[in-house]
Amino acid sequence: MKKMTNWEELKWRGLVKDVAGSDIEDKINNESVTFYWGTDPTADSLHLGHYSSLVTAKRLMKMGHKPILLCGGATGRIGDPRPTSEREIISIDVLNKNVESIKKQIDKIFGGKAELVNNYDWFKNYNYLDFLRDIGKYINVNYMLSKDIINRRLETGITYAEFSYMLIQGYDFLNMYRKMNCIMQVEGSDQWGNITTGIDLIRKIENKEAYGFTMPLILDSNGKKFGKSEGNALWLDINKTSSYALYQYLINTDDKKVYEYLKVFTFLTPEEIDEIIEKNNKEPHLRLAQKTLAKCIITDIHGSAEYEKALKISEALFSEDIISLSENDILDALKDVPNVSLSEGNIVDVLTSANVFQSKREARELISGNALSLNNKKINDLNFIIKKEDAIGNILVIKKGKKNYYIGNFGR
Repeated sequence: MKKMTNWEELKWRGLVKDVAGSDIEDKINNESVTFYWGTDPTADSLHLGHYSSLVTAKRLMKMGHKPILLCGGATGRIGDPRPTSEREIISIDVLNKNVESIKKQIDKIFGGKAELVNNYDWFKNYNYLDFLRDIGKYINVNYMLSKDIINRRLETGITYAEFSYMLIQGYDFLNMYRKMNCIMQVEGSDQWGNITTGIDLIRKIENKEAYGFTMPLILDSNGKKFGKSEGNALWLDINKTSSYALYQYLINTDDKKVYEYLKVFTFLTPEEIDEIIEKNNKEPHLRLAQKTLAKCIITDIHGSAEYEKALKISEALFSEDIISLSENDILDALKDVPNVSLSEGNIVDVLTSANVFQSKREARELISGNALSLNNKKINDLNFIIKKEDAIGNILVIKKGKKNYYIGNFGR
């Protein structure tokens, strides 16, 4: 494969949708430009949808460009317009805590090499009348109404606060252009209207050209974007989404999506990605592409030790090596599995009392039919005695049939 330019590689990876700036390709290929990406602190953690954009920002940094990563302490007080309804206003205390949590996550991903800013720092002392005089007079209301995200809300209604969001984000770009030599903004495609507003302000007020491009929103196999509003958030905070849970999600990526995800989420070269996909197509049951994806993402977000831990849990959890895991590892991995109380005694009596089986008859049929496992060991002896000494810590992993799991707990 012929070596690609930086811009060609971004397009090959599917990271370019909308573009502003006549010579942006030359800027990306031949210069070192300062650019910014921003997010609002609507939660105390970013998620995998944000990470797709952060990877692009990190990729640009590796290409020699200088990232500014903005956490919107000002814009987060208002909330950008959603397609359907207004965002819930969160308290200032919660918002400020969210800002600090998100800044730490971003700083870790970028290894402390990116500049982190909070737009509240330049808005907190900006007089409202001065803002309208300095900024508001340059943006026509008809222009704002033509933006897709605004236009879609006109029938159901949009508040003045949401309507003003575009001006505030536009000023962010103008302010960073003036004070930080930031000439480009890079965001998800839902931010295109806000990007062009900032570019217009820079052109009208500074008489200079600024640049921007958007990335297509990354969708899951069901066509939904990754995000908390969609109910499928995979958080970057390891206490909200464990490395094991993230590994399980990624290892089960649909074959139809894994090529796209390898391009978007990893720093593997195009040649490496194509080679992995070729091998994956020949032996899809080995899930080489999915395993590579999981390794790259988890290592970048949480480090190699967390990846190895996730791999160890995954490999041990459904084998007899489960005894090598700690009680906490198992409980974390199987947190959505029903929990039942156990006592010592005959397996039929104990598991029927614990409601693993609906009746002793069902218990005898399934146990003698080799359909029950304790800690991944098949048990078919109707006289088997369950003992606490067989537990991992205080728990037994019970499997009934092919898919029904329970955590049997002896208590403390």
